[in-house]
Amino acid sequence: MAPREQWTSKIGFILAAAGSAIGLGAIWKFPYMAGTNGGSVFVLLFIISTIAIGLPILLAEFVIGRMGQADAVTTFKRLAPGSKWNLIGWLGFAFGFIVLSFYSVVGGWILSYLARALIFKLNGLDYGLMFDSITANPIEILLSQAVFMLLTIWIVQGGIKAGIERASRWMMPLLFIFFIILAIRSLTLEGAMEGVRFLFVPDWSLLTGETFILALGQAFFSLSVGVTGMLTYASYLSREERLGQSALNVSLLNIVISILAGLVIFPAVFALGQSPAEGPGLIFVVLPAIFEQIPFGNLFMIIFFILMLFATLTSSISMLEIVVSTGIRKRVDRRRRAAWVFGLLIFIIGIPSALSFGLLSGVNVFGGTIFDFADLLTSRIGMPIGALLISIFAGFVLTKKQTIDELNTHPAIHALWKFLVRFAAPVAIAIIFIAWIIEITL
Repeated sequence: MAPREQWTSKIGFILAAAGSAIGLGAIWKFPYMAGTNGGSVFVLLFIISTIAIGLPILLAEFVIGRMGQADAVTTFKRLAPGSKWNLIGWLGFAFGFIVLSFYSVVGGWILSYLARALIFKLNGLDYGLMFDSITANPIEILLSQAVFMLLTIWIVQGGIKAGIERASRWMMPLLFIFFIILAIRSLTLEGAMEGVRFLFVPDWSLLTGETFILALGQAFFSLSVGVTGMLTYASYLSREERLGQSALNVSLLNIVISILAGLVIFPAVFALGQSPAEGPGLIFVVLPAIFEQIPFGNLFMIIFFILMLFATLTSSISMLEIVVSTGIRKRVDRRRRAAWVFGLLIFIIGIPSALSFGLLSGVNVFGGTIFDFADLLTSRIGMPIGALLISIFAGFVLTKKQTIDELNTHPAIHALWKFLVRFAAPVAIAIIFIAWIIEITL
Protein backbone atom coordinates (compact mmCIF):
# COMPACT_ATOMS: atom_id res chain seq x y z
CA MET A 1 0.00 0.00 0.00
CA ALA A 2 1.46 3.38 -1.04
CA PRO A 3 1.99 6.01 1.70
CA ARG A 4 -0.50 8.88 1.98
CA GLU A 5 0.49 11.89 -0.10
CA GLN A 6 1.25 15.28 1.42
CA TRP A 7 1.38 18.83 0.13
CA THR A 8 4.92 19.77 -0.89
CA SER A 9 4.69 23.14 0.89
CA LYS A 10 2.48 25.33 3.04
CA ILE A 11 1.84 27.71 0.12
CA GLY A 12 0.65 24.79 -2.02
CA PHE A 13 -1.89 23.84 0.65
CA ILE A 14 -3.06 27.44 1.16
CA LEU A 15 -3.50 28.02 -2.58
CA ALA A 16 -5.46 24.77 -2.96
CA ALA A 17 -7.64 25.48 0.08
CA ALA A 18 -8.20 29.08 -1.00
CA GLY A 19 -9.07 27.80 -4.47
CA SER A 20 -11.66 25.49 -2.95
CA ALA A 21 -13.23 28.46 -1.15
CA ILE A 22 -12.79 31.00 -3.96
CA GLY A 23 -15.21 29.82 -6.58
CA LEU A 24 -18.69 30.75 -7.64
CA GLY A 25 -19.36 31.84 -4.05
CA ALA A 26 -16.90 34.72 -4.30
CA ILE A 27 -17.17 35.64 -7.97
CA TRP A 28 -20.77 34.84 -8.91
CA LYS A 29 -22.81 34.79 -5.71
CA PHE A 30 -21.09 37.50 -3.63
CA PRO A 31 -21.56 40.36 -6.16
CA TYR A 32 -25.23 39.71 -6.76
CA MET A 33 -25.91 39.14 -3.06
CA ALA A 34 -24.19 42.43 -2.24
CA GLY A 35 -25.98 44.16 -5.11
CA THR A 36 -29.43 43.08 -3.93
CA ASN A 37 -28.84 43.47 -0.18
CA GLY A 38 -27.46 46.88 0.60
CA GLY A 39 -24.01 46.93 -0.96
CA SER A 40 -21.45 48.12 1.60
CA VAL A 41 -23.56 47.11 4.62
CA PHE A 42 -23.73 43.56 3.30
CA VAL A 43 -19.96 43.63 2.61
CA LEU A 44 -19.20 44.75 6.18
CA LEU A 45 -21.44 42.07 7.70
CA PHE A 46 -19.93 39.45 5.38
CA ILE A 47 -16.40 40.32 6.54
CA ILE A 48 -17.43 40.18 10.22
CA SER A 49 -19.26 36.87 9.71
CA THR A 50 -16.32 35.34 7.85
CA ILE A 51 -13.83 36.19 10.60
CA ALA A 52 -16.06 35.58 13.64
CA ILE A 53 -17.99 32.48 12.48
CA GLY A 54 -16.62 31.09 9.21
CA LEU A 55 -12.95 31.15 10.26
CA PRO A 56 -13.48 29.14 13.50
CA ILE A 57 -15.41 26.42 11.60
CA LEU A 58 -12.76 26.36 8.88
CA LEU A 59 -10.11 25.93 11.57
CA ALA A 60 -12.19 23.13 13.12
CA GLU A 61 -12.12 21.27 9.77
CA PHE A 62 -8.35 21.79 9.55
CA VAL A 63 -7.85 20.45 13.09
CA ILE A 64 -9.99 17.35 12.54
CA GLY A 65 -8.50 16.65 9.11
CA ARG A 66 -4.88 16.83 10.14
CA MET A 67 -5.48 14.79 13.28
CA GLY A 68 -7.10 12.03 11.24
CA GLN A 69 -4.59 11.95 8.33
CA ALA A 70 -7.20 10.10 6.26
CA ASP A 71 -10.43 10.51 4.33
CA ALA A 72 -13.33 12.04 6.27
CA VAL A 73 -15.08 8.75 7.13
CA THR A 74 -11.88 7.10 8.40
CA THR A 75 -10.90 10.27 10.26
CA PHE A 76 -14.05 10.29 12.38
CA LYS A 77 -13.73 6.56 13.00
CA ARG A 78 -10.19 7.13 14.29
CA LEU A 79 -11.03 10.13 16.46
CA ALA A 80 -14.31 8.77 17.84
CA PRO A 81 -14.19 4.95 17.54
CA GLY A 82 -17.40 3.06 18.11
CA SER A 83 -19.57 6.15 17.54
CA LYS A 84 -21.76 7.40 14.70
CA TRP A 85 -19.68 10.53 14.05
CA ASN A 86 -18.33 8.96 10.85
CA LEU A 87 -21.73 9.81 9.35
CA ILE A 88 -20.35 13.35 8.90
CA GLY A 89 -17.87 11.85 6.45
CA TRP A 90 -20.60 10.03 4.55
CA LEU A 91 -22.65 13.25 4.53
CA GLY A 92 -19.70 15.05 2.93
CA PHE A 93 -19.32 12.21 0.42
CA ALA A 94 -22.99 12.47 -0.60
CA PHE A 95 -23.04 16.24 -0.81
CA GLY A 96 -19.75 16.26 -2.74
CA PHE A 97 -21.64 14.32 -5.41
CA ILE A 98 -24.61 16.68 -5.39
CA VAL A 99 -22.63 19.94 -5.26
CA LEU A 100 -20.42 18.97 -8.19
CA SER A 101 -23.39 17.64 -10.17
CA PHE A 102 -24.88 21.14 -10.47
CA TYR A 103 -21.60 23.06 -10.09
CA SER A 104 -20.38 21.36 -13.28
CA VAL A 105 -23.44 22.72 -15.07
CA VAL A 106 -22.39 26.29 -14.26
CA GLY A 107 -18.84 25.36 -15.28
CA GLY A 108 -20.31 24.31 -18.62
CA TRP A 109 -22.08 27.67 -18.99
CA ILE A 110 -18.75 29.42 -18.42
CA LEU A 111 -17.06 27.27 -21.08
CA SER A 112 -19.85 28.11 -23.55
CA TYR A 113 -19.40 31.83 -22.95
CA LEU A 114 -15.61 31.59 -23.13
CA ALA A 115 -15.76 29.67 -26.42
CA ARG A 116 -18.02 32.35 -27.92
CA ALA A 117 -15.78 35.15 -26.66
CA LEU A 118 -12.70 33.49 -28.20
CA ILE A 119 -14.33 33.44 -31.66
CA PHE A 120 -15.89 36.92 -31.22
CA LYS A 121 -19.47 35.63 -31.02
CA LEU A 122 -20.44 37.63 -27.92
CA ASN A 123 -20.92 41.01 -29.55
CA GLY A 124 -24.11 42.85 -30.42
CA LEU A 125 -26.41 40.29 -28.84
CA ASP A 126 -29.35 40.30 -26.47
CA TYR A 127 -27.51 38.62 -23.61
CA GLY A 128 -30.65 37.70 -21.73
CA LEU A 129 -31.97 35.80 -24.75
CA MET A 130 -28.53 34.28 -25.38
CA PHE A 131 -28.29 32.96 -21.81
CA ASP A 132 -31.76 31.42 -22.14
CA SER A 133 -30.78 29.92 -25.50
CA ILE A 134 -27.54 28.35 -24.18
CA THR A 135 -29.12 26.88 -21.04
CA ALA A 136 -32.07 25.48 -23.06
CA ASN A 137 -29.88 23.76 -25.70
CA PRO A 138 -29.48 20.15 -24.47
CA ILE A 139 -26.62 19.23 -26.81
CA GLU A 140 -24.48 22.27 -26.06
CA ILE A 141 -25.13 22.30 -22.34
CA LEU A 142 -24.39 18.58 -21.88
CA LEU A 143 -21.28 18.76 -24.07
CA SER A 144 -19.90 21.77 -22.18
CA GLN A 145 -20.72 20.14 -18.83
CA ALA A 146 -18.88 16.99 -19.97
CA VAL A 147 -15.81 19.00 -20.99
CA PHE A 148 -15.77 20.74 -17.61
CA MET A 149 -16.00 17.40 -15.79
CA LEU A 150 -13.17 15.99 -17.93
CA LEU A 151 -10.94 18.91 -16.89
CA THR A 152 -11.83 18.30 -13.23
CA ILE A 153 -11.21 14.55 -13.46
CA TRP A 154 -7.90 15.04 -15.29
CA ILE A 155 -6.58 17.25 -12.46
CA VAL A 156 -7.80 15.07 -9.56
CA GLN A 157 -6.62 11.77 -11.02
CA GLY A 158 -3.06 13.18 -10.99
CA GLY A 159 -3.04 13.15 -7.18
CA ILE A 160 -2.24 15.80 -4.58
CA LYS A 161 1.24 16.89 -5.76
CA ALA A 162 1.10 16.31 -9.50
CA GLY A 163 -2.59 17.13 -9.89
CA ILE A 164 -4.32 19.41 -7.40
CA GLU A 165 -1.30 21.29 -6.02
CA ARG A 166 0.31 21.82 -9.42
CA ALA A 167 -2.94 23.12 -10.93
CA SER A 168 -3.57 25.43 -7.94
CA ARG A 169 -0.04 26.83 -8.09
CA TRP A 170 -0.56 28.30 -11.55
CA MET A 171 -4.33 28.86 -11.61
CA MET A 172 -4.52 30.87 -8.38
CA PRO A 173 -1.77 33.43 -9.20
CA LEU A 174 -3.28 33.89 -12.67
CA LEU A 175 -6.67 34.38 -11.06
CA PHE A 176 -5.28 37.22 -8.92
CA ILE A 177 -3.51 38.82 -11.89
CA PHE A 178 -6.65 38.70 -14.05
CA PHE A 179 -8.74 40.14 -11.23
CA ILE A 180 -6.35 43.05 -10.76
CA ILE A 181 -6.31 43.78 -14.52
CA LEU A 182 -10.11 43.80 -14.68
CA ALA A 183 -10.47 45.85 -11.49
CA ILE A 184 -8.07 48.52 -12.84
CA ARG A 185 -10.02 48.68 -16.10
CA SER A 186 -13.33 48.92 -14.27
CA LEU A 187 -12.08 51.63 -11.91
CA THR A 188 -10.84 53.78 -14.80
CA LEU A 189 -14.30 54.07 -16.36
CA GLU A 190 -16.00 57.45 -16.09
CA GLY A 191 -18.47 57.36 -13.21
CA ALA A 192 -16.84 54.31 -11.60
CA MET A 193 -16.51 55.96 -8.18
CA GLU A 194 -20.26 55.63 -7.66
CA GLY A 195 -19.76 51.87 -7.67
CA VAL A 196 -16.86 52.18 -5.23
CA ARG A 197 -19.07 54.18 -2.86
CA PHE A 198 -21.81 51.57 -3.19
CA LEU A 199 -19.26 48.93 -2.16
CA PHE A 200 -17.49 50.76 0.67
CA VAL A 201 -19.60 53.62 2.05
CA PRO A 202 -22.26 52.16 4.36
CA ASP A 203 -25.90 53.24 4.15
CA TRP A 204 -26.96 52.27 7.67
CA SER A 205 -30.64 52.51 6.78
CA LEU A 206 -30.13 49.23 4.89
CA LEU A 207 -28.89 47.42 8.00
CA THR A 208 -31.53 44.79 8.78
CA GLY A 209 -31.72 41.39 10.42
CA GLU A 210 -32.31 39.81 7.01
CA THR A 211 -29.13 41.40 5.63
CA PHE A 212 -27.15 39.98 8.55
CA ILE A 213 -28.59 36.49 8.03
CA LEU A 214 -27.84 36.56 4.29
CA ALA A 215 -24.28 37.81 4.92
CA LEU A 216 -23.76 35.03 7.47
CA GLY A 217 -25.01 32.43 5.00
CA GLN A 218 -22.70 33.85 2.31
CA ALA A 219 -19.72 33.52 4.67
CA PHE A 220 -20.43 29.78 5.07
CA PHE A 221 -21.04 29.25 1.36
CA SER A 222 -17.96 31.14 0.19
CA LEU A 223 -15.59 29.30 2.56
CA SER A 224 -16.95 25.87 1.51
CA VAL A 225 -17.22 24.70 5.12
CA GLY A 226 -19.52 21.88 6.15
CA VAL A 227 -18.96 19.39 3.31
CA THR A 228 -15.57 18.08 4.58
CA GLY A 229 -13.61 19.47 1.63
CA MET A 230 -11.32 21.51 3.87
CA LEU A 231 -11.06 18.56 6.27
CA THR A 232 -9.90 16.37 3.38
CA TYR A 233 -7.31 18.89 2.20
CA ALA A 234 -5.95 19.28 5.77
CA SER A 235 -5.51 15.51 6.02
CA TYR A 236 -2.63 15.83 3.51
CA LEU A 237 -0.90 18.48 5.66
CA SER A 238 2.27 17.80 7.64
CA ARG A 239 2.41 18.19 11.43
CA GLU A 240 4.85 21.09 11.17
CA GLU A 241 2.41 23.59 9.65
CA ARG A 242 0.57 26.07 11.89
CA LEU A 243 -3.15 25.56 11.29
CA GLY A 244 -4.32 28.88 12.71
CA GLN A 245 -2.19 30.91 10.32
CA SER A 246 -3.26 28.77 7.36
CA ALA A 247 -6.97 29.15 8.20
CA LEU A 248 -6.57 32.92 8.61
CA ASN A 249 -4.74 33.18 5.27
CA VAL A 250 -7.48 31.24 3.46
CA SER A 251 -10.22 33.38 5.05
CA LEU A 252 -8.45 36.64 4.19
CA LEU A 253 -7.81 35.52 0.61
CA ASN A 254 -11.50 34.72 0.29
CA ILE A 255 -12.45 38.20 1.56
CA VAL A 256 -9.93 39.88 -0.76
CA ILE A 257 -11.16 38.00 -3.84
CA SER A 258 -14.80 38.74 -2.98
CA ILE A 259 -14.03 42.45 -2.69
CA LEU A 260 -11.97 42.37 -5.90
CA ALA A 261 -14.99 40.80 -7.62
CA GLY A 262 -17.03 43.73 -6.35
CA LEU A 263 -14.42 46.17 -7.67
CA VAL A 264 -14.57 44.51 -11.09
CA ILE A 265 -18.35 44.53 -11.30
CA PHE A 266 -19.89 47.48 -9.43
CA PRO A 267 -17.81 50.38 -10.82
CA ALA A 268 -18.58 49.13 -14.34
CA VAL A 269 -22.26 48.60 -13.50
CA PHE A 270 -22.68 52.16 -12.20
CA ALA A 271 -20.45 53.75 -14.86
CA LEU A 272 -22.59 52.29 -17.66
CA GLY A 273 -25.96 52.87 -16.02
CA GLN A 274 -26.85 49.27 -15.16
CA SER A 275 -28.60 48.04 -12.02
CA PRO A 276 -26.50 46.48 -9.23
CA ALA A 277 -29.59 44.52 -8.13
CA GLU A 278 -29.75 42.40 -11.28
CA GLY A 279 -29.48 39.19 -9.29
CA PRO A 280 -27.99 35.84 -10.36
CA GLY A 281 -27.82 36.89 -14.03
CA LEU A 282 -25.32 39.64 -13.21
CA ILE A 283 -22.20 37.97 -14.66
CA PHE A 284 -23.90 36.19 -17.56
CA VAL A 285 -26.26 38.93 -18.72
CA VAL A 286 -25.10 42.33 -17.44
CA LEU A 287 -21.31 41.97 -17.59
CA PRO A 288 -21.08 40.94 -21.28
CA ALA A 289 -23.23 43.98 -22.11
CA ILE A 290 -20.85 46.17 -20.10
CA PHE A 291 -17.70 44.75 -21.70
CA GLU A 292 -19.20 45.37 -25.13
CA GLN A 293 -19.37 49.12 -24.42
CA ILE A 294 -15.72 49.65 -23.49
CA PRO A 295 -12.55 49.67 -25.65
CA PHE A 296 -11.00 46.20 -26.07
CA GLY A 297 -14.12 44.85 -24.41
CA ASN A 298 -13.88 41.41 -26.06
CA LEU A 299 -10.34 40.98 -24.68
CA PHE A 300 -11.53 41.83 -21.16
CA MET A 301 -14.49 39.49 -21.63
CA ILE A 302 -12.11 36.64 -22.52
CA ILE A 303 -9.97 37.40 -19.45
CA PHE A 304 -13.07 37.47 -17.24
CA PHE A 305 -14.41 34.10 -18.36
CA ILE A 306 -10.94 32.50 -18.09
CA LEU A 307 -10.88 33.85 -14.54
CA MET A 308 -14.33 32.38 -13.92
CA LEU A 309 -13.19 29.02 -15.32
CA PHE A 310 -10.14 28.92 -13.03
CA ALA A 311 -12.19 29.84 -9.96
CA THR A 312 -14.85 27.25 -10.74
CA LEU A 313 -12.28 24.53 -11.44
CA THR A 314 -10.38 25.08 -8.19
CA SER A 315 -13.63 24.55 -6.30
CA SER A 316 -14.80 21.60 -8.38
CA ILE A 317 -11.57 19.65 -7.88
CA SER A 318 -12.02 19.92 -4.10
CA MET A 319 -15.55 18.48 -4.41
CA LEU A 320 -14.33 15.56 -6.51
CA GLU A 321 -11.40 15.03 -4.11
CA ILE A 322 -13.88 14.57 -1.21
CA VAL A 323 -15.58 11.78 -3.16
CA VAL A 324 -12.38 10.16 -4.45
CA SER A 325 -10.60 10.29 -1.08
CA THR A 326 -13.55 8.61 0.65
CA GLY A 327 -14.05 6.13 -2.16
CA ILE A 328 -10.46 4.82 -2.23
CA ARG A 329 -9.89 5.10 1.55
CA LYS A 330 -6.35 3.76 2.11
CA ARG A 331 -5.91 2.36 -1.42
CA VAL A 332 -4.21 5.38 -2.98
CA ASP A 333 -3.18 3.23 -5.95
CA ARG A 334 -6.84 3.26 -7.01
CA ARG A 335 -7.01 7.07 -7.30
CA ARG A 336 -6.92 7.27 -11.10
CA ARG A 337 -9.67 4.68 -11.64
CA ALA A 338 -11.80 6.18 -8.84
CA ALA A 339 -11.51 9.71 -10.27
CA TRP A 340 -12.81 8.57 -13.65
CA VAL A 341 -15.57 6.34 -12.27
CA PHE A 342 -16.87 8.88 -9.74
CA GLY A 343 -16.46 11.74 -12.21
CA LEU A 344 -18.60 9.91 -14.77
CA LEU A 345 -21.26 9.13 -12.14
CA ILE A 346 -21.36 12.78 -11.07
CA PHE A 347 -21.78 13.86 -14.69
CA ILE A 348 -24.71 11.45 -15.08
CA ILE A 349 -26.30 12.66 -11.83
CA GLY A 350 -25.90 16.25 -13.06
CA ILE A 351 -27.77 15.69 -16.33
CA PRO A 352 -31.21 16.54 -14.84
CA SER A 353 -29.79 19.80 -13.43
CA ALA A 354 -28.28 20.62 -16.82
CA LEU A 355 -31.59 20.01 -18.59
CA SER A 356 -33.71 21.80 -15.99
CA PHE A 357 -33.63 25.03 -18.03
CA GLY A 358 -34.70 23.31 -21.25
CA LEU A 359 -36.17 19.84 -21.70
CA LEU A 360 -36.96 19.46 -17.98
CA SER A 361 -37.94 23.09 -17.34
CA GLY A 362 -41.50 21.99 -16.61
CA VAL A 363 -40.40 19.76 -13.72
CA ASN A 364 -41.14 21.53 -10.44
CA VAL A 365 -39.34 20.40 -7.28
CA PHE A 366 -40.42 22.26 -4.13
CA GLY A 367 -41.19 25.38 -6.10
CA GLY A 368 -38.07 25.46 -8.28
CA THR A 369 -36.15 23.65 -10.98
CA ILE A 370 -34.10 20.49 -10.43
CA PHE A 371 -31.01 22.72 -10.49
CA ASP A 372 -32.51 24.98 -7.81
CA PHE A 373 -33.35 21.96 -5.66
CA ALA A 374 -29.78 20.60 -5.85
CA ASP A 375 -28.47 24.03 -4.85
CA LEU A 376 -30.99 24.32 -2.02
CA LEU A 377 -30.26 20.80 -0.75
CA THR A 378 -26.56 21.56 -0.40
CA SER A 379 -26.14 25.28 0.35
CA ARG A 380 -29.26 25.68 2.51
CA ILE A 381 -29.40 22.24 4.17
CA GLY A 382 -26.26 20.14 3.72
CA MET A 383 -23.56 22.75 4.36
CA PRO A 384 -25.19 24.22 7.52
CA ILE A 385 -25.86 20.74 8.97
CA GLY A 386 -22.30 19.67 8.21
CA ALA A 387 -20.87 22.88 9.69
CA LEU A 388 -23.01 22.42 12.83
CA LEU A 389 -21.89 18.83 13.36
CA ILE A 390 -18.24 19.69 12.76
CA SER A 391 -18.48 22.57 15.27
CA ILE A 392 -20.02 20.32 17.92
CA PHE A 393 -17.45 17.58 17.29
CA ALA A 394 -14.48 19.96 17.52
CA GLY A 395 -15.95 21.82 20.48
CA PHE A 396 -17.24 18.97 22.64
CA VAL A 397 -15.86 15.62 21.45
CA LEU A 398 -12.20 16.47 20.92
CA THR A 399 -10.44 16.96 24.24
CA LYS A 400 -8.78 20.19 25.31
CA LYS A 401 -5.37 18.50 25.18
CA GLN A 402 -5.99 17.23 21.63
CA THR A 403 -6.93 20.64 20.26
CA ILE A 404 -4.20 22.51 22.17
CA ASP A 405 -1.57 20.10 20.81
CA GLU A 406 -2.95 20.38 17.27
CA LEU A 407 -3.30 24.18 17.20
CA ASN A 408 -0.03 24.90 19.03
CA THR A 409 -1.09 28.47 19.78
CA HIS A 410 -1.51 30.87 22.71
CA PRO A 411 -3.94 29.56 25.38
CA ALA A 412 -6.12 32.69 25.06
CA ILE A 413 -6.50 32.17 21.30
CA HIS A 414 -7.33 28.50 21.85
CA ALA A 415 -9.96 29.44 24.47
CA LEU A 416 -11.54 32.00 22.12
CA TRP A 417 -11.67 29.48 19.26
CA LYS A 418 -13.16 26.82 21.55
CA PHE A 419 -15.88 29.24 22.67
CA LEU A 420 -16.72 30.22 19.10
CA VAL A 421 -17.05 26.63 17.82
CA ARG A 422 -18.97 25.51 20.91
CA PHE A 423 -21.46 28.33 21.15
CA ALA A 424 -21.23 31.19 18.60
CA ALA A 425 -21.09 29.02 15.47
CA PRO A 426 -23.99 26.69 16.44
CA VAL A 427 -26.17 29.70 17.36
CA ALA A 428 -25.34 31.40 14.05
CA ILE A 429 -26.19 28.24 12.11
CA ALA A 430 -29.47 27.91 14.04
CA ILE A 431 -30.34 31.50 13.08
CA ILE A 432 -29.74 30.72 9.40
CA PHE A 433 -31.95 27.61 9.59
CA ILE A 434 -34.78 29.38 11.42
CA ALA A 435 -34.68 32.30 8.98
CA TRP A 436 -34.80 29.91 6.02
CA ILE A 437 -37.74 27.94 7.49
CA ILE A 438 -39.63 31.20 8.06
CA GLU A 439 -38.86 32.27 4.50
CA ILE A 440 -40.21 29.09 2.88
CA THR A 441 -43.30 28.93 5.07
CA LEU A 442 -44.47 32.51 4.56
